Amino acid sequence: MSSALTDLFPYPIVQAPMAGGVSVPRLAAAVSEAGGLGFLAAGYKTADGMYQEIKQLRGLTGHPFGVNLFLPQPEAADPAAVGVYAHQLAGEAAWYETELGDPDCGRDDGYDTKLAVLLDNPVPVVSFHFGVPSREVVDSLHRVGTFALVTATTADEARAVEQSGADAVIAQGTEAGGHQGTHRDNPETGGAGTGLLSLVAQVREAVSLPIVAAGGIMRGGQIAAVLAAGASAAQLGTAFLATPESGAHDLHKQALTNPLFVRTEPTRAFSGRPARALVNRFLREHGPYAPAAYPEVHHLTSPVRRAAAKAGDAQGMALWAGQGHRMARELPAGQLVEVLVAELAAAGTALSGLSGLSHYGTGGGAR
Repeated sequence: MSSALTDLFPYPIVQAPMAGGVSVPRLAAAVSEAGGLGFLAAGYKTADGMYQEIKQLRGLTGHPFGVNLFLPQPEAADPAAVGVYAHQLAGEAAWYETELGDPDCGRDDGYDTKLAVLLDNPVPVVSFHFGVPSREVVDSLHRVGTFALVTATTADEARAVEQSGADAVIAQGTEAGGHQGTHRDNPETGGAGTGLLSLVAQVREAVSLPIVAAGGIMRGGQIAAVLAAGASAAQLGTAFLATPESGAHDLHKQALTNPLFVRTEPTRAFSGRPARALVNRFLREHGPYAPAAYPEVHHLTSPVRRAAAKAGDAQGMALWAGQGHRMARELPAGQLVEVLVAELAAAGTALSGLSGLSHYGTGGGAR
């Protein structure tokens, strides 16, 4: 990674921007203060809401941080399919004594307005999810001194990121919690994807951009693994979700290690786009029937999910989580960064001590 970018954060640890109220200013501040790169999530917020959080974060830390934007979705969903799903969810709304949301209340997430705010009030880093920003947008961020990072889930997507002029690619493996950052949602894939280590290797060979590896990382040893595979830093989301500074609902935090929730899987049940979550009743009952319709399904289910949280029912919530969720630690975010750095150092020491590996590739094969 370019020295100018790595100079922003001493440790190769990036806190993933988790939309929906998780990546709040106090979490981003704690991570940045500890030497990582904290992130705010602008997704599902108004431009003014994003700006107010940036102001709050700047009041908490003078260290660099990032802001994440969702790209507008180019294709409208089939209204009939959304209508059928709404009919199926009517019972959920009745059970939680609420109404379904309006699926047509907005597709672009205020993208242009948020960009305008970030150009008028530059932040150190802006990252993009669900697509690739135009070269014009990336150039405009560079002119105000902002680094641009873009998520990719395949080598081909990474090539598109490189062509945009972005400073780094976030290689997101299928292990990652929350939404897959695919540039286009292909219903035929069924949410399938490539594992992180394989993806980092493929992206490393496809582009010359620095790589931030994301997906299921919970320990410093895993950070060491992705660095050894060619990444310049690691992005962790679920690991920070359980921290006291996280804005996640307490039920969500508790579910990460609750033996009632034994696994995760990608689902369209809550948003209409593949997103990895803990398997609960809502996911089991509605996931097989949810259409490829983002953000329509997100808007549709939002009141139900809020009502479930208010009722204290984790079975009706979107419990986003990566595959390593059972390894979550309830540590303060700054302390978690310190522990990860110590584990990373220990892993590096262990690797350097494996002198017995030196005879591989030197002729004669393994002995």
